[in-house]
Amino acid sequence: MTEILLAAIVIMIFVVIFQIAKASEYVSVLKGEEKALKQNNKINAFLLISFLVLGLIGVWWCNDLFKGKTLFAYGAASDHGEKIDLMLYITIGVTGVVFVITQVLLFWFAYKYQQNDNRKAYYFPHNTKLELIWTTVPAIFLTVLVVFGLMYWFKMTGEAPKDATLVEVTGHQFAWEFRYPGKDKTLGRKNYKLTKGANSLGVDFDDPASRDDIHVAATMHIPVGKPVKLVINAQDVIHDVGLAHFRLKMDAVPGIPTTMWFTPLYTTAEMKAKTHNDNFAYEISCDQMCGKGHYSMRGVIVVDTQADYEKWLSEQKPEIWTVRPETKPKEPAVVDSAAKTTAAPVAAVMAKQ
Repeated sequence: MTEILLAAIVIMIFVVIFQIAKASEYVSVLKGEEKALKQNNKINAFLLISFLVLGLIGVWWCNDLFKGKTLFAYGAASDHGEKIDLMLYITIGVTGVVFVITQVLLFWFAYKYQQNDNRKAYYFPHNTKLELIWTTVPAIFLTVLVVFGLMYWFKMTGEAPKDATLVEVTGHQFAWEFRYPGKDKTLGRKNYKLTKGANSLGVDFDDPASRDDIHVAATMHIPVGKPVKLVINAQDVIHDVGLAHFRLKMDAVPGIPTTMWFTPLYTTAEMKAKTHNDNFAYEISCDQMCGKGHYSMRGVIVVDTQADYEKWLSEQKPEIWTVRPETKPKEPAVVDSAAKTTAAPVAAVMAKQ
């Protein structure tokens, strides 16, 4: 808090000085005081070079202070995420170098070539070679970056490996729901006309493939080290599946299912140890403004070991048992062993009589 207050004070001081200098300049112009105008020009030149130095120091200080509090401090938690991080660092590196060079030259030139009666300005209206250079070079760099971006995009939205864990994600105002296929590894049909009561996803249970599907709300479980394919839907307005830790996001559009896949690299337990945060949780957020409750549209992703995932999955019950209770298998009758022991001798006596 103290550092922020000091930074605010420094900024305010510069703003005040700048405003005083500008006001003085305007007064001088009105009075025709050329000498005062030249003096103000020197002040502005000095302020520009000071702003450059303090600005670069501030950027470095902010990066050092806050980078450890961002998601980049612990790396991406998926294979695609690692490639996206690499692409982002390359982009920041290229654009950062260009930014620093151009800004340093901009402020230095403003200081070095301030108004001087003994220097004559050089003017030229056109330079074909220079214009080709500053047009072609950025175009080449940007094209390369765009091509890499498209490659990663087509990779994560392309066909998932055949052994991928399939999870359907459905967004609505303001929550996420998840559906897993049963032993048949196939998600059954859905029909929006069937969305009512306990059947909140509108699953068509007349489809045999739907009868072993599993419905889970709020929390998604997935296995570590295995591809996961998400089939994404929305029931009302456009939402967006945001997986910040995995560096992925995808729109959830009503009536148009979208897909993406990735491979988690660390379990939730491993990330808790890696971040030194016992409360760490992978988050699925809505990254598209979807209404007044948008801020609360959050779900949790639990990345398990393969054994823990299979155990969790085996404990889940088919959704049809909830929607159509009559389909739930009846539990076998439990015979009281004590009553059975007592009844046996009585039956034997009755038989002898």
